[in-house]
Amino acid sequence: MREPTARQQRLGAELRKLRLAAGQSTEYAARLLGLDRAKISNMEAGTRAASPERVRTLASNYDCVDTVYIEALAEMAEPEERGWWEEYRGKLPSGILDIAELEWHATRLLTGQIVHVPGLLHTEDYARAVFNAGLPPMSRLEVELRVQHRLERQRVLEAPRSVPYVGYVHEAALRMRFGGRKTAQQQLDHLSAMSEHRHITVRVIPVTSDGFPGAGHALLYAEGPAPQLDTVQLDSTHGAEFAHAEAQLAKYRAHLAWMDEHSLSPGKSRDLIHAIAREL
Repeated sequence: MREPTARQQRLGAELRKLRLAAGQSTEYAARLLGLDRAKISNMEAGTRAASPERVRTLASNYDCVDTVYIEALAEMAEPEERGWWEEYRGKLPSGILDIAELEWHATRLLTGQIVHVPGLLHTEDYARAVFNAGLPPMSRLEVELRVQHRLERQRVLEAPRSVPYVGYVHEAALRMRFGGRKTAQQQLDHLSAMSEHRHITVRVIPVTSDGFPGAGHALLYAEGPAPQLDTVQLDSTHGAEFAHAEAQLAKYRAHLAWMDEHSLSPGKSRDLIHAIAREL
């Protein structure tokens, strides 16, 4: 059996959360759907598919009245066409593919970057330099697969998807010379050009800001079709980590609010990006 994707696990986790909030047992859910307990457990673990009809039946009998949330869950249960990221299954770690799937289904994306510019706004040469800087070093094939995947992830910002995107970038990241001076300059020029698109906003956090919240790791906040389905993705040395507990979402919303308050305006951010590019 193939390992469930993060999206499948999330649907299962939401069904379990609904059941527990209603004070119901797996036996109750099993009787409701005419299944055995093991299949309910597998459904809540994301290893067994839950049809949209079953999702609606469970939500209704769990006394959930949030129709937007219920329909968003039912949509998650709809059989989907094979996503472009599936072409990389077995070639790249599953967590990397989960990030692409998360972005593809988001209604808005926000990111905070400290060391390098946002991945969805990378040039090919800059992305290659970022992956070549990883430890332990990757083979040329591994690097090229990651570069290709990263560039394909950028499709979410293109028509017809054109997902609204906000990138908060620390000034320190703009001064990092991944790939050398020419590559870094080209990346900053590209970053500035992308920020001119109506659905893409780039805000620079200047080094003059008083401190910085959290551990300083990269942050992706993907808004879902219902607030309960927002997801945070964090980078770590062990791969992608996903969080969606309400306390965690609240914490990272607060981090993004801090970034929004302390960032330069889009216009002043572009001015600083141009200035740094000329200084490199």
